[in-house]
Amino acid sequence: MAKKIVLTGGGTLGHVTPHLALIPHLLRAGYEIHYIGTENGMEAPKMRSVQGVIYHAVKSGKLRRYHSWQNFTDPFRVIAGAFQSARLMGRIRPDVVFSKGGFVAVPVVFGAWLHRVPVLCHESDLTPGLANRLCRPFAKRFATTFPECAQALGKKAEMTGTPLRPELFQGSRDAGLRMFGFAGQKPVLLMMGGSSGAQSVNKALRGALPMLTETFDIAHICGKGNLEPSLEGTPGYCQIEFLDAELPDALAAADLVLSRAGANALGEFQHLGRPMLLVPYPKGAGRGDQILNAASMKSRGLCHVLPQEEMNPETLAKALQETWADREQLEKALKEAPPADGTARILELIEEIQK
Repeated sequence: MAKKIVLTGGGTLGHVTPHLALIPHLLRAGYEIHYIGTENGMEAPKMRSVQGVIYHAVKSGKLRRYHSWQNFTDPFRVIAGAFQSARLMGRIRPDVVFSKGGFVAVPVVFGAWLHRVPVLCHESDLTPGLANRLCRPFAKRFATTFPECAQALGKKAEMTGTPLRPELFQGSRDAGLRMFGFAGQKPVLLMMGGSSGAQSVNKALRGALPMLTETFDIAHICGKGNLEPSLEGTPGYCQIEFLDAELPDALAAADLVLSRAGANALGEFQHLGRPMLLVPYPKGAGRGDQILNAASMKSRGLCHVLPQEEMNPETLAKALQETWADREQLEKALKEAPPADGTARILELIEEIQK
């Protein structure tokens, strides 16, 4: 009889995309794969479209750090989700659960614990998120992207890196240059701000174009709805809202990366081995995890960092030029760093915790 695994995670695509790296391996190993997510979260359409995955929706409340009337009702949704998850565990009878975090994971991990199903949790950020902190008593092991996080979580945890999709690194530089309309005579600066873009970085980069286009061709993935019509046709500048199937070609064309400091993106850029300038989200825009992620990468010599509070077109142009000037040292540090791709080790841990 085939082994069964339950995958869970939701709230952002960062809680979903690592599963996409694991699923082909799990299918080849003969697993029957179930995914438990929210009813209407962004993980629902993504995972429902993956062949070989059976999707189950449960109720879940959002774990907020701010005052909202929904904070009074969401605990009841979490409790309902826990009972739904427990019933699903009884029906599916999985051999193991892999949780990527996010608020939907809490009832799923608790439901697994009630049925004595071993759970492996993964934390991408430098400090454990609230969902993973709540799941900690019920998980058998933790895998982490950052060494500081493994140390904080104690004996249960191990730094493994993040599962990365290999197809991201199989693109064509020539195809990427053609897509952006570049001749390949200048280094390519690739700006990525996440699935929704990064408004402040978008604005600063556009303001810095006159200072940058003499040195770089600039590929700007600006996020849906964030195109600037007045800049269409600017020599050495190409703006695109979003890339999916073409993203590997864009990565292959990049010589220098400008990005936020989301943990999954950092793993991808580290694996790519390109010099990076990071502009993490400021503290008020989240729990400060991107600031810590970027600081850890910088402390290991893997990137340069420009705080958003210090960013304007002039300082951004200067920081990008300095990062490019330091590219040989950065590329050497990236090459010598521990592997960013945690796929192999996480697959081993999934097997180990079942013994």
